[in-house]
Amino acid sequence: MHPQPPYDLHAADDDRPVTVDRREGPYGEVVLRRRGGGGPSADAVFEIIANGCFLMDTSDGRSERLLIRAALGALPADRPSPALLIGGLGVGFSLVEAVAEPRWGRIAVVEREAAVIDWHRAGPLAAVTAGALADPRTGIVQADLVEWLRTRPQAGAETYDALCLDIDNGPDWTVTEDNDGLYSPTGLAACAARLTPGGVLAVWSARPSPAFEESLRNAGFTQVRTEEVAVARGVPDVVHLAVRGA
Repeated sequence: MHPQPPYDLHAADDDRPVTVDRREGPYGEVVLRRRGGGGPSADAVFEIIANGCFLMDTSDGRSERLLIRAALGALPADRPSPALLIGGLGVGFSLVEAVAEPRWGRIAVVEREAAVIDWHRAGPLAAVTAGALADPRTGIVQADLVEWLRTRPQAGAETYDALCLDIDNGPDWTVTEDNDGLYSPTGLAACAARLTPGGVLAVWSARPSPAFEESLRNAGFTQVRTEEVAVARGVPDVVHLAVRGA
């Protein structure tokens, strides 16, 4: 699959980021930028910026992969074909990691930005996720995760064995104010309602949040812990993990 116009894939003369695509949507501005070589080449790094806030890029992906591995590791090994919900498509590393694991059953991705979905289906990020999107276990839902969780707790709604959420830079650093509700008691209750008994909630964050750990415990989650991604310097990325009681 090859990127189609109007994507700007010319190479910059230096390491300055090049804006590949820019969209205005119901949640504000979302931008795809590229650093390095032109086109979807191995040395090109793509970045997603939302409302001027850097979200993620394709330079590493260790913490996004940890999000999925840690959730699976927290589930009982004998649970057959666990169903996974990924909140946020991003640059696709979480989805790719999930599809690479044959133990996962149904894999749903909830992404609110139509532009991000376009970049993966027929744009520069297709080089990352084309195979994962083609996997028969994968389904993409275009929706605001917070609203989707809030409005679909009714009887008969699909439940999941793991919710892996990566829609913000963390519980204390949200992309939009509305996302604050996801980490509130009401939001955590909505997450628990979509989990099977013993299911795992995993939340990516750019920094540890002891306050969020306490919120998880107050919401009735058990086995609350935090896994860190080692970095050369600065504050490590983390994954907050919690288990819904039986």
